[in-house]
Amino acid sequence: METLRSIKIGETVRVEKVGGEGALRQHFLDMGLIPGAEVTLVKYAPMGDPMELRLHGYELTLRLADAEQIEVCPVAAKAEEVKPNKKHSKTDHPGLGEGGRFHAKGDGVPLEKGTVIRFALVGNQNCGKTTLFNRLTGSKQHVGNFPGVTVDRKDGSIIGHEDTLITDLPGIYSMSPYSSEEIVSRNFVLNEKPHAIINIVDVTNIERNLYLTMQLLEMNIPMVVALNMMDELTSNGGSIDINQMEKRLGVPVVPISAAKNKGIEELVEHAIHVAYYQERPLRYDFCDKTENGGAVHRCLHGISHLIEDHVEAIGMPLRFVTSKVIEDDPLVIEKLELDQNEIETMEHIVTQMEKERGLDRSSAIADMRFRFIHRLCDDTVKKPAESKEHIRSRRIDKVLTGKYTAIPAFILIMGLVFFLTFNVIGAFLQDIFEMGVDKVTELTDKALNHVNVNSVIHDLIINGIFAGVGSVLSFLPVIVTLFFFLSMLEDSGYIARVAFFMDKLLRKVGLSGRSIVPLLIGFGCSVPAVMSTRTLPSERDRKMTILLTPFMSCTAKLPIYAFFVNAFFPKRGGFIMVGLYLLGIVTGILAAYLFKGTLFRGEAVPFVMELPNYRLPAAKNVAQLLWEKAKDFLQRAFTVILIATVVVWFLQSFDTHMNMVSDAGDSILAAIAGIFAPVMSPVGLGDWRILVALISGFMAKESVVSTLEILYSGSVETAMTSLSAGCLLVFSLLYTPCVAAIAAVKRELGKKWALAEVVWQCGVAWVMTLIIRAVLIAIGVS
Repeated sequence: METLRSIKIGETVRVEKVGGEGALRQHFLDMGLIPGAEVTLVKYAPMGDPMELRLHGYELTLRLADAEQIEVCPVAAKAEEVKPNKKHSKTDHPGLGEGGRFHAKGDGVPLEKGTVIRFALVGNQNCGKTTLFNRLTGSKQHVGNFPGVTVDRKDGSIIGHEDTLITDLPGIYSMSPYSSEEIVSRNFVLNEKPHAIINIVDVTNIERNLYLTMQLLEMNIPMVVALNMMDELTSNGGSIDINQMEKRLGVPVVPISAAKNKGIEELVEHAIHVAYYQERPLRYDFCDKTENGGAVHRCLHGISHLIEDHVEAIGMPLRFVTSKVIEDDPLVIEKLELDQNEIETMEHIVTQMEKERGLDRSSAIADMRFRFIHRLCDDTVKKPAESKEHIRSRRIDKVLTGKYTAIPAFILIMGLVFFLTFNVIGAFLQDIFEMGVDKVTELTDKALNHVNVNSVIHDLIINGIFAGVGSVLSFLPVIVTLFFFLSMLEDSGYIARVAFFMDKLLRKVGLSGRSIVPLLIGFGCSVPAVMSTRTLPSERDRKMTILLTPFMSCTAKLPIYAFFVNAFFPKRGGFIMVGLYLLGIVTGILAAYLFKGTLFRGEAVPFVMELPNYRLPAAKNVAQLLWEKAKDFLQRAFTVILIATVVVWFLQSFDTHMNMVSDAGDSILAAIAGIFAPVMSPVGLGDWRILVALISGFMAKESVVSTLEILYSGSVETAMTSLSAGCLLVFSLLYTPCVAAIAAVKRELGKKWALAEVVWQCGVAWVMTLIIRAVLIAIGVS
């Protein structure tokens, strides 16, 4: 039997069998790779793996190894079917629950007066969910974490409705437990029991989006379906019979354009109404007893009756649990606590269904859902032949994901982003910000002198808090600028393409293509690099990527490189600078291989990802993201970083008898450095002044040079040898990132991982410096 891996570009085949097992196989089915589905190979990534497929009207990426598990057969050429033009009647659209067409107005048991109405906003990735959430809540939102995980949780009240709370759940494709985001979303709906669901659907990808809708309907929670991007559909000549779709789904359906703020008020009215009166879906049973002999219908209803009492005892929706039991979902089956007789009876029913249907259990359920979706769309949706957005995306992809142009274009784009961030826009804003910090410091210094503040307190405020926190705060403009460009690239759809064509390369070291962006950001600054790992779907990949980002030499180390290269190696400056960056990358690759075989065994998360059309990012979304990143950085600056700054100031300003010192050589910090001197002597860095500079570099890497200049009284060039300078360059490249980056690691992974990161990086730096020192001595550097 031919597999999906063996087909040619442009060839269309029909899926016969989906191999694999567990959550990954279920994910394939949920994404539409079901027996009977027609799939077209669009192209291969520039490195030959993964492949880009088109099915159910959208593009999907798949690795060749996974494609081997999907058996296919050729599709016979057929004459193009000419479907009659659908003419949707211009009927009124009062909506379910509003005009009494499906519910009597006010039907249901209303919530108690004063109840805060809780909504869950659920939808696929790239469906405009973030844009809608920002429209609904405006500035009245806050970001936190879901309990026990590092997945972002956004909450906010709907504008004009203070008695509401809407939670923006992670973008997911189904309610099956494949990724941490899907588990979080499912657990929230099942355990938090929101009063209603707002399900946002991308109408330009309606078939795949409605798959999640059907699973949400099975949960029997009041729900409103928001058909987003209606403006794109209609501008391309498409249309939807809203009233007919409402009737078939049994819930309110509201056409909207979140980007253009159209239909939002109507959506809010319907959502609040069905939530307040608890008007549940009129339909959650989508199996047809006349379809394929009724095998799936009988199986669903038979098992439903069998487990009904167990489901009622655990307070979960019956139809949803029944579907998950048939799909052999272990998270659900475990909760039911079925006895052996019930399990055996259930398996007999499923086995009989598989025999009659000719499909395995999971494929049969997925097929049942997609069959209903196809019938629904055939009757209610008029699709354009090909949208302008898709035509535009195909043309752009010829360059940005082309076999010979993808990598050069990527290097050019990222080079431009870094140039604008660190040399033009970000640098300009950073200079202004530093001027502001310096001015505030100067005014504060004068004010403290004017009121004769105690000298110790004065030194703490000026040389401790303002100098330490101020130096870290100066990175804020750079971080905000970098995230501006990255959010533009991500929202436009380009970052998904980068992951697509870099996946094969990164998979060699145990990562997926999605890790390329945080690693690249690491060359600019480790703080946003660590923060950006939240987009990675796998906890394994997140941790591994975070531990590797410090090996990418950040721009804060450039002053160290520039000073020592110019002072000690002026004739080999370019060679040494390039060598340092390459050494960081090579060390990172070696560390990745070590992680892959120890801490993070196994393969990177399978690369099953949608490639959305290119779109212009929404300005409000970008602004909201920048505000969140800036606020997050400022919170760390005035908590962890502030504490660390005060501690370093204290150690540098007092001796062991708690007397304030004028010479740093008499300080506690110098004493601590003296303890570590024997450890650092083998790598040529045993001088306590170098150790003090490295410790100060923990606050901000740029301070290494300034500290050495102070401690060596401006004569670093004469006090240090070329050998010690070379060793210091290597150690500075690889040792622990700054306190701001460690604070970011602590927030993402916890205290133990943050401490381990410090120890690990210092250990790696020591070993590599020892090796490089031996090499330098061997080639005659002294």
